[in-house]
Amino acid sequence: MIDPTGLDFSNIPAIPLRNSVVFPGLTIPVAIQDATLLDILRESQKNHTPVFVVALKDSDAQGTFRKDYYDFGVVGEVVDFTEPNDNDSPVCAIVHTTHIARILSTVKGVKPIHFSVELCKELIPNPQNKEFVVEFESVKEKYIKMLEGIDEEGQVKKILEEIHNPLVELSFMCLNCPIDIEMKIHLLRELNLFSRVLRLSSYIDQAKEFLEIRKEIADRTQERMTRQQRDQFLRNQIQTMQDELGDTEDAEIDELASRADTKHWSKEVDDHFNHELRRMERFNSSTPEYGILFGYLECMLDLPWDDMTPDNFSLKGVREQLDKDHYGLKDVKERIVEHMAVQILRNDMKSPILCLYGPPGVGKTSIGKSIATAMGRDYARVSLGGLHDEAEIRGHRKTYIGAMPGRIIAAFKNKKGSNLVFVLDEIDKLASDIKGDPAAALLEVLDPEQNGKFHDNYLDVDYDLSKVMFIATANDLSTISRPLLDRMELVEITGYLLEEKVEIARRHLIPKVKESNGLGDSDITFTDEAIKKVIENYTRESGVRSLEKKLGKIMRKIAVKAVSGEEYPHEITPEFVREALGVEQAEPDIYEGNDYAGVVTGLAWTSVGGEILYVETSLSPGKGDKLTLTGNLGNVMKESASLAMQYIKAHASQIGIPDDLFAKYDVHLHVPEGAIPKDGPSAGITMATSIASAFTRRKVRRNIAMTGEITLRGRVLPVGGIKEKILAAKRSGISNIILSAKNRKNIEEIGAEYITGMNFHYVDTVSDVLNIALTDEIDVTLPERRCGQESKQEN
Repeated sequence: MIDPTGLDFSNIPAIPLRNSVVFPGLTIPVAIQDATLLDILRESQKNHTPVFVVALKDSDAQGTFRKDYYDFGVVGEVVDFTEPNDNDSPVCAIVHTTHIARILSTVKGVKPIHFSVELCKELIPNPQNKEFVVEFESVKEKYIKMLEGIDEEGQVKKILEEIHNPLVELSFMCLNCPIDIEMKIHLLRELNLFSRVLRLSSYIDQAKEFLEIRKEIADRTQERMTRQQRDQFLRNQIQTMQDELGDTEDAEIDELASRADTKHWSKEVDDHFNHELRRMERFNSSTPEYGILFGYLECMLDLPWDDMTPDNFSLKGVREQLDKDHYGLKDVKERIVEHMAVQILRNDMKSPILCLYGPPGVGKTSIGKSIATAMGRDYARVSLGGLHDEAEIRGHRKTYIGAMPGRIIAAFKNKKGSNLVFVLDEIDKLASDIKGDPAAALLEVLDPEQNGKFHDNYLDVDYDLSKVMFIATANDLSTISRPLLDRMELVEITGYLLEEKVEIARRHLIPKVKESNGLGDSDITFTDEAIKKVIENYTRESGVRSLEKKLGKIMRKIAVKAVSGEEYPHEITPEFVREALGVEQAEPDIYEGNDYAGVVTGLAWTSVGGEILYVETSLSPGKGDKLTLTGNLGNVMKESASLAMQYIKAHASQIGIPDDLFAKYDVHLHVPEGAIPKDGPSAGITMATSIASAFTRRKVRRNIAMTGEITLRGRVLPVGGIKEKILAAKRSGISNIILSAKNRKNIEEIGAEYITGMNFHYVDTVSDVLNIALTDEIDVTLPERRCGQESKQEN
């Protein structure tokens, strides 16, 4: 278009402006990057044709499209060029701006971009307008005051004083005000100069607040930098003194690198170690990061990684070592020997994961130490009782102050090989809370398919646990989660028999307590009767922990006599046991005989071994609808009594009981020692025999005991704890045992020396039990059981 000024603005070149907005009446330099545009501008200078200076919306834009530019800019004239001092700097065009213009359209087919623009008419206030003058001077004063912190030499103030045109002064302030591009575009679009002054005043207030905040931040930063410089100076002084003393970081780093050269680990671990070592080199030794990394790298170097200790592949030697340290435990020892045999054949270091479960004090934990000694491996033990934090297994991230590896990895520190015998003690006593579930973390540890790459959070690289022989111990399997239980091979360790305890005391406990009480060189011995008295009258346990304590007490009594110069026995007898330990604390089971009808001897299993128990049945006149059960019986045992009663009623004619006799008598069944809770189904046949004996008045065969569960149809089912029950019967002098035919295999597992002289009667039904147990001898102390009118007269 042809402007009234006489110039053509329909096709003028655009000079892109980055990060700035130009206002009319100013002379400014503009860097020209485009060589073609530079040629056009030189031509424009020669011909005195206008150019259009317009801001880019995005400073990274190339300016080849209309959308890259704001709508408003300024037209002007190129008055000169400044040539650069070096080839890397661009040529600057010196442009004098005259008018604000608005883009109408893009000129097609011309490169670089040209626009058709129209000039915008500005509304200029009357110079005599006092309101405008006052506002303008106020803005000018605010502007100069705002820049005091930035323009320390007062250059801006001097320039403003040299400008005598208020319109140019306004453009200069708009150009150099520390506000963003969008605000400056708003100022440029404001064609009413009075309104532009008011808008600029508002922007100056915002800018002043921003500058004050920036100054405050700068002051704080300077203060922090000053403090850091002071700290750095002190560190340098410390470093100089350390250098003089020879205590340098380089020496520590060199030592770590030297130790790493001797490690046998994978390339992945080696690369990770070297990466962390290089990180450590970048920190000063007084910084927390240096200490964290140093501790971490030392932890890596303390682990055995791919080093393995040679296994003892002599099966005979392994057996001898296990037999030397532990008496009995046949199943456990056989499993270890089997594992060694498989290793020899497969040449494979992978180890089984065993779970030894049983009552306290039977040697579950100590067997791990013996296995390690027998196999020639290092030994580690972690107690899991009460553990409730998953990080105790997996460790903490090393970025935390005070972080450490989990207990699994920590146990490998300073070990010779990674093929440990690792005891996870009390695995059934794990807990969980908001910190996680340690049992879930152990799933990876105890899974042979996963533990080859166990990930500890602190270590942060995979560690191979597949060569470790894990041995978990537990008292109660019911508290262990099913997924964890499935990963382990269960080996039950039952309580020791009396004969086994005697042997353990003689082989292991007595020499141990003699040594610990300063009597190791003495010739003190125990008779078998003395040891049995301690076991039967002063301990009540499945294991031998209390037995060791009692033997230790006896040794201390002897030690007192030895130190006092008194005579002491060199052979410990039952009499001296009572003198040393005082009144008996427990009584052994004694068979009382079957002299009365309705009294039958049963067998029970407890956590401290087998016991005999008596079941007594008494009949009293009544309506026959009452079955009283006493003796602190559990629900299962009560159900067994009901089943026994129902079976006897249903088969009364076969047993020889009149059918209507049950309507005349109430039944009371009692199991003595009512303070002790009792439960379980194994007294089923004992209760049935007791009820049948009471109704028939037939005595039970002498010297006989029984155990077995019954069904409503009269079948006898197998029960557990057979070994303990049989030995309890033998100790009580009972030689005949009735039990389910399906328990025959349990008898075959007991050593022949323990069951010599005993007779076993295997039965399938309650009828078989009664045929064996009941005699034809009538208990005359009981009234004759009659039915009908005779019974009423008797009663």
